[in-house]
Amino acid sequence: MKLKVNGELKEIEVKNVPTTLTKVIKQLGHDQQLVVVEFNGKIQPTYTWDQEYVKDGDTLEIVTIVGGGS
Repeated sequence: MKLKVNGELKEIEVKNVPTTLTKVIKQLGHDQQLVVVEFNGKIQPTYTWDQEYVKDGDTLEIVTIVGGGS
């Protein structure tokens, strides 16, 4: 499956099509609790990820939450 992730074309292997956003985020190596995801132009709350199906050509913007500060 080919996806555009943070502006770059990525090809990922999926076992079952269609596949959920949860599975794609995990396969890309992200922790669900530490990212915010924009899926095809819309920010998706984590509780919707199991109902959102990803298909070839979709676009993801993934922002990682980083702690820190002083």
